[in-house]
Amino acid sequence: MLLDMAAIDPAPVILILGDEELLADRAVSELTSAVKAADPTVEVHDLPGSKMELGELTRMTSPSLFGDRSVVVVRSAQDLGKDVIAEVVSYAAHPADETVLVLVHPGGVKGKALVDGVKKAGARVVPVTKVTKPAERLAFVKAELKRAGRTIGADAASALLDAVGNDLRELAAACSQLAFDTPGKTIDEAAVARYHRGRAEVSGFTVADSAVEGRLGDALEQLRWALSTGTAPVLLVSALAGGLRSLAKVGGAPRNLRGGQLAGHLGMPPWKIERVQRQLNGWGPEGLARAIQAAATADAQVKGGGADPAYALEHMVQTVVANRTGR
Repeated sequence: MLLDMAAIDPAPVILILGDEELLADRAVSELTSAVKAADPTVEVHDLPGSKMELGELTRMTSPSLFGDRSVVVVRSAQDLGKDVIAEVVSYAAHPADETVLVLVHPGGVKGKALVDGVKKAGARVVPVTKVTKPAERLAFVKAELKRAGRTIGADAASALLDAVGNDLRELAAACSQLAFDTPGKTIDEAAVARYHRGRAEVSGFTVADSAVEGRLGDALEQLRWALSTGTAPVLLVSALAGGLRSLAKVGGAPRNLRGGQLAGHLGMPPWKIERVQRQLNGWGPEGLARAIQAAATADAQVKGGGADPAYALEHMVQTVVANRTGR
């Protein structure tokens, strides 16, 4: 099911559980905003599980002399150490009155003791599992445009899915672009075709596949064609960033998992895992880290941080390909 943002209310301990990154990020944002709306002076602590040390939660949730409220967000909670998990589970059974603790966990076996423990302690669970059903993706598109004060017909929404694909971040970016650039309240098929023509031939995924496989000439040619046919730069960055994240997920998966177990652990279909495993050839951890950083830099540049989005995209592609062999 899709996440109903309007139904999310702050609770003392909240577990955001699932591997749909966009919905998880939005849930954190909605929860934080809700607490801030009630108390603008609230202090927000946001940190990754891998950086959280024993005793840190106790320190951040200790009562203030002035009774100030706080929000503690722990992302990638599966990376918490065993002793910290024990501390968090113990806290969840008796949470502080003035603190909202938000734990973000992708599901899977890693850190399962945390999930089981805080559930038993009474934490509110917000599910953010991958959207896999076509009807749910259509509902997502309609909800995105409703958030922007627009409407879209069923045929136009289907056309957008056909053009952009199934990645929620790409769909959200495409909906944002249509809402911003299209006049009138209702977005029709003509508007979708106008802004996404040529996507069937060259999509962000096409460019991403060529780049992560080290085919620089193909990637640059496809990139330029995608830009010339109206593909938004933010969609191209998103596709490549998604491809790199998939490489990191598959590359970092436990070696003893195979087939359905691996698919369940990663939250990816087997056919996609097989493709990513082939694409991993030639990649090392350091090169992949640099490539992901290049994508993050390009993302900031195409969203207003740079003067020339096309140059930022070409530089990103060149950097990604160069780092495939660790150079």
